[in-house]
Amino acid sequence: MFSYRHAFHAGNHADVLKHLVLVQILQYFNQKDSPYWVVDTHAGGGAYALEAGAPASSGLASAPHDTGKRPEYLDGIARLWDQQALPPAVDEYLALVKDFNADARLRHYPGSPWLAARLIRDQDRLRWFELHPSEVQVLRRNAGQLSRSLQKRLMIDEKDGFDGVKAVLPPPTRRGIVLMDPSYEDKRDYRRTVTALKEGLKRFATGCYVIWYPQLSRPESRQLPDQLVQATGERDWLHVSLTVRAPSADGLGLLGSGMFVVNPPWTLAGSLSDAMPALTGVLAQDDRASFSLKTSG
Repeated sequence: MFSYRHAFHAGNHADVLKHLVLVQILQYFNQKDSPYWVVDTHAGGGAYALEAGAPASSGLASAPHDTGKRPEYLDGIARLWDQQALPPAVDEYLALVKDFNADARLRHYPGSPWLAARLIRDQDRLRWFELHPSEVQVLRRNAGQLSRSLQKRLMIDEKDGFDGVKAVLPPPTRRGIVLMDPSYEDKRDYRRTVTALKEGLKRFATGCYVIWYPQLSRPESRQLPDQLVQATGERDWLHVSLTVRAPSADGLGLLGSGMFVVNPPWTLAGSLSDAMPALTGVLAQDDRASFSLKTSG
């Protein structure tokens, strides 16, 4: 049950896509003065070391990277690190990751909690859920290094985010972003993601729901986007996916990932139209790499 650790995959190509999209959404929400909440259903540790013995960055504690395997960030954020003339959305995301590495060396990677904490304003609030006992310890340690102002506007719950999110919707501000990115190691996560979206929309119909999923050679992964479309009803949605390689002969491994956004910012499609060709070119692992960008409009 508790085998998945965010740290083992920190900074890979799936994180790049996930966090690039999240940054664009957060920046859009910041354009209006009214406050909003960011709810993260599977927060992980919040910040991760990418090499053994890397010093802490930006005052945040880091979870250890799995040094027993080839680091996944080498085929993710590391490929972007020295790139020049990137599209604005990619450049804005990369600038935040570089800001997290004070010595200009890629040693640490910020998870979605850190990115949200970095971008929200004084009037906004954070709600983080994490069930993994080791991850939540790291998350709390990281949160303890945030400013007092941020700590007062943050709540961390050691519980299943699929269950916990029900109690916080709708947020009092009636503006909010709900990020759902379970591991999907348990195939029931696919069904629970769809159910959580349906229930969330009943409670908070105008919320921005941001759902990450892995591209795998299994039917649950292939079927999820269509199931999410059906769950949205008449609401607007955006679906972007990045495939970095062809399926392997044994059918194992991560081929890419996707982000499904309900009630997306109207600017998001344009930003991703500019960003995805360049991102695909940099992160491609073979000649089968591609991207897809679809909207309900």
